[in-house]
Amino acid sequence: MIQAIAAAALTIDIITDRYLASGGAASPEAINKYLNGLADLPSRESDLLADTVNDLGRKSPALPVPYLAEDTADDSPERSRRSLGAAGAFLLSDSEQEQARIDAVARTNLLDTVPEERFDRITHTAQQHFNVSTAIVTLIDDERQFLKSVIGPVDQNMPRARSFCNTTIRTPNPLVVRDTFHDERFRWSPLVLGEPFIRFYAGYPLRSPDGWVVGTLCVIDQHARTFSEADEHSLRRLAVITENELAA
Repeated sequence: MIQAIAAAALTIDIITDRYLASGGAASPEAINKYLNGLADLPSRESDLLADTVNDLGRKSPALPVPYLAEDTADDSPERSRRSLGAAGAFLLSDSEQEQARIDAVARTNLLDTVPEERFDRITHTAQQHFNVSTAIVTLIDDERQFLKSVIGPVDQNMPRARSFCNTTIRTPNPLVVRDTFHDERFRWSPLVLGEPFIRFYAGYPLRSPDGWVVGTLCVIDQHARTFSEADEHSLRRLAVITENELAA
């Protein structure tokens, strides 16, 4: 059921509303506990919940959720949730999601490693293509921003809370700031008012094989710039290459 919910991008609120409208007797709290593997439901309620998910996700490629009598769990609830990666984030609290993300960063085995040509090639290409002063591949753990590859004047192991990339990893899409002087989020940042005097920033979130955002590929300049749809496609292409290297 969890896999079907994730594949169909359903939310627990939507499922619960449809289930209750169909005559379900379990409370929203009981449904949440059931989906998190913390409690069971009577077979009638579990089967009605299965029907609800199957109906809502009928266009999903996931297999139909079986009735309780037909289903045999092949793993623990905790392992089932973890096996979904970021697709199962809706089942986790904010703190659990962040811990899962940090664990994914650690699994790259790249924190505090020496520069590598395979990543330096990407940052060099990005700097040249966008004609900017700085290009970076970052990994962000719970406290800092580690620079796996950097061209330009950016400090290694900058506190995470201070970095632009900390905002990027919390957004599903690229973060583009064409002019920091006109962006309320960053205009008073010490990285704008002081070294490296960031005026332009474009960052793309980098995902692990299981979908967690582990870092960014970003380009920076000291002058305000335009950033077209074609530019975004180019940055995405380089980001995909970077993700392949992170997973290698």
